Amino acid sequence: MFKYFLGSSPKWFKTVMIGFLIFNVFSYFFLGATITSWLFIAEFIFTLAMALKCYPLQSGGLLAIEILALNLTTPKNAYHEVDQNLEVVLLLVFMVAGIYFMKPLLMYIFSKVFTKIKSKMVLSLLFVFLAAVLSAFLDALTVTAVLISVAVGFYGVYHKIHSGSGDYDDSGVLDRKELSGETLEQFRSFLRSLVMHGVVGTALGGVCTLVGEPQNLLIGERMGWDFVDFFIKMAPISIPVLGAGLLTTIVLEATRTFGFGAKLPEVARKIIERYTEDEDANRSDKSKYGLIVQAVSALLLIAGLALHIAPVGFIGLALIIVQTAFMGITEEHQLGKAFEEALPFTGLIVVFFVIVAMIHDQHLFKPIIDWALSLDPGQQPSMFYVANGVLSMISDNVFVATVYIGEVKAAFDSGAISREQFEKLAIAINTGTNLPSVATPNGQAAFLFLLTSSLAPLIGLSYTKMVKMAFPYTIVLGGIGLLGIIYIL
Repeated sequence: MFKYFLGSSPKWFKTVMIGFLIFNVFSYFFLGATITSWLFIAEFIFTLAMALKCYPLQSGGLLAIEILALNLTTPKNAYHEVDQNLEVVLLLVFMVAGIYFMKPLLMYIFSKVFTKIKSKMVLSLLFVFLAAVLSAFLDALTVTAVLISVAVGFYGVYHKIHSGSGDYDDSGVLDRKELSGETLEQFRSFLRSLVMHGVVGTALGGVCTLVGEPQNLLIGERMGWDFVDFFIKMAPISIPVLGAGLLTTIVLEATRTFGFGAKLPEVARKIIERYTEDEDANRSDKSKYGLIVQAVSALLLIAGLALHIAPVGFIGLALIIVQTAFMGITEEHQLGKAFEEALPFTGLIVVFFVIVAMIHDQHLFKPIIDWALSLDPGQQPSMFYVANGVLSMISDNVFVATVYIGEVKAAFDSGAISREQFEKLAIAINTGTNLPSVATPNGQAAFLFLLTSSLAPLIGLSYTKMVKMAFPYTIVLGGIGLLGIIYIL
């Protein structure tokens, strides 16, 4: 049983997981439900950190089953968390699959960008800024899915030549040895830094608008703010943070610290240029027609998301239907491939909601909320910001925002705080859950999606590597946000 348990994961990891599962039972009976719940959170974060050794669905899922068995939460309450976040689940299932059918268009656009823009600094700024703008009006997970598709596509082009049987020289093409070793690692580092710039950009844009992140919509609804109101209320914090984020990108690329700064190897540039030329020269009428369908679908997607004519998941499903219908993809097995990327992560998100339900049922955050509300009104916004940021790092920013805005709304309804104070706390909650949460992959769904995607092992992006690369952004975004809460709000 031990041989097959968790497959090819390291033996020490299997032993640790079995140890967790046994110890948790004793902990529940001897240390109590609260301490055991905090242990479960730490253990689940550990399974995320080991994502490259063992996909967290299995290891984290066993912990979730044990949580239910120990009655730290109930299946009904866990289902309620899923129900509350059904839009996120549908988004993952359908939007990521919809982006899959758009890959040829994305590769066409980004291969032109990669070959035309020689400066890594400009390219990095472009990735951060575009991800921020798109996330502000569309959705962070959708933008991350696009980034992953592009990076996987380029890695595939490189790998195809790297693992091919040809042997080239400088005059036409390259020696396979030249593509291995340092060159391959530099190419991976280049892709890794661009993708990390991009996902940080989703956080920078996500904090700005009503539709940027799921919790923004919830906060806006509780406050009675429309799209413009929300943007104006957040602007004194979100705009300086965006500027600081772009400045951080420049500094990281210039200093080549924290895993950033790697340039596209010249060899890799030649491969991508040759790939682009070959694709352009040999593109069939069917492929050209496919690009037109995908471009029209992309415009419809942007319009649908920006105008919010339907839940995001429904728009994703419509995207799949339109593209496949007009491109003639009608066989079931052709459709199945599109769902391979998203469904494991969807399963992991549902497991994560079991952890969230346990946090809710065991009232793990309540002492912190009560303490923050007992402070002097002048100190409350900054303390709420810090508390939300720290708790978002270890659990989930949507859940933390939901709990906090609910408690603050109750305090306002009871007359404990004024409307002005209510608005200040709402801004602190929104910025606190969106900005410092970039510190860890479990803080934001987009980061977790990247960590558990098929791209992460290709470019060597582990949990610890993500934390290290996000660290300077965490300090700058979190710090500027806090200063804004203290001095501007």
